[in-house]
Order: sequence, then C-alpha cells, then structure tokens
Amino acid sequence: MIKKSFFALCVCALAFSISCSQKPKQGEESGAVPGGEPDAAISSQSMNFDPEGSDSGKIPGLNTVNFDYDQSNLTNKARTLLKENANWIKDNTDVVVQIEGHCDVRGSVEYNLALGERRAKSVKNYMVSLGVDPKRLTIISYGEEKTIDNGSSDEAHSRNRRANFVPLPK
Repeated sequence: MIKKSFFALCVCALAFSISCSQKPKQGEESGAVPGGEPDAAISSQSMNFDPEGSDSGKIPGLNTVNFDYDQSNLTNKARTLLKENANWIKDNTDVVVQIEGHCDVRGSVEYNLALGERRAKSVKNYMVSLGVDPKRLTIISYGEEKTIDNGSSDEAHSRNRRANFVPLPK
C-alpha cells in the first residue's frame, strides 16, 4: 500500500513539474535579431557586451569608475574621475545620487555583494572627503547581479568591476 502511494505521489509530482515548464515565446530564439533575418550574423562580442547594462540609469556627466580584481581601493584614475564627479554633484544641488557597487562573476554571491558594498562605500567616502554632502549620496551593492559584459575574458571581467552613479528622486 505504501509503495503504491509513493509511486502515485511521484507520478503526480512529475506531472506537476512538467506542466509548470515554460515554452519559449516565438521570436525569442538564441541569436535571433528582432525584425532581422533569422540567420543574421552577430559577433560574440556584441552579444556579450552591453555598454548600457545596469548603467542605463546613470547620470550624463558622471563617470563610472572601475576597480582592480578583488579590490575596493580607488586607483589614481578612479580618483581623478571622482574629482570630476564631485564637482558635478556640488554644482547640481537638486540631484541625489545612488552609488552602485558591482563585481565580476568570480566569487560567491555573498562575497561579491560584500565586495560591491565596499566599493560603493569607498567611492562615497572619497566623494565626501572632496566636499560632497553625504546626505546626497546613497549606496547599494549589486554584486555580480548586474553585469554589463557577459564574456569570460579578463577585459569582460574588468568592465564589470565598477561603481556607477544613478539619480534618485529627491
């Protein structure tokens, strides 16, 4: 009796899981170009790299800064860019800015969330040291969740190790 009940339960579970699967929508095939020929050639780089990515809400006039592998300290180049950003924020007093910390996909989700937070804090602390009101800066970490380049090269990983600036309603 128990074997029959167990078998019936397994069959029901299998039927339920199959019925919950999603079918791909028409036109959403891998590599398909909307409005284009089905076999249109797309380079692998254009498929992997999205220059907009999660930076799509970034503020024109503010620079995204990049970080070295597994680091949250600011490079000299990042400091130069952040000086320009600090001047822009001080000149535009009606803007509140969220600093987003990002990582590449290497490392655990938890580690990358913590690293992204350290990166965002590092940027915020430097901006405050340059005279930006800390009340106009918030931070958030996305870790590896919002990459802008899905490639696996060092260059692709480098693009994803960043902090960018997004406007918030005041």
